[in-house]
Amino acid sequence: MAYTRGNLAVKPKPAERVSPGYREQTKVVTRRTFIPMKEKMLYLLTVLVCVAVASLVIWRYAQIYDLNKQSQEMNSVIRKNKLEISKLELKKQTLKETIVETAIKEGYVLPLEQSIIHVPRVAVSTEVPKAETPELDTKQK
Repeated sequence: MAYTRGNLAVKPKPAERVSPGYREQTKVVTRRTFIPMKEKMLYLLTVLVCVAVASLVIWRYAQIYDLNKQSQEMNSVIRKNKLEISKLELKKQTLKETIVETAIKEGYVLPLEQSIIHVPRVAVSTEVPKAETPELDTKQK
């Protein structure tokens, strides 16, 4: 038996089903609210600031990448130059060792330690001689 409002002594009434002649329909109408112009401008400004910051960061990373690339290229050039310098120094050393032998073969004679060679000094003036300018000649005429 059903419990009706706290009293079990009351006999429940059977529910009458009445079908109305019409059916009530509800239609949900949603209105789209428009964003105010100030809020749109705020969103646009926020997006522009984010894009500007991102492009600045990307540009700086591109510069850093370019500097690293230039640094690596310079290091490779330095390594090549050092290798070439070491080869040339080795060649210079071998030439220094063989120069006396080559000179003797060509007929040159080693100087004696007692012989002193004197080279006379010539006094050279550092003044530049003045050249005649054509302007002075035209003024005199």
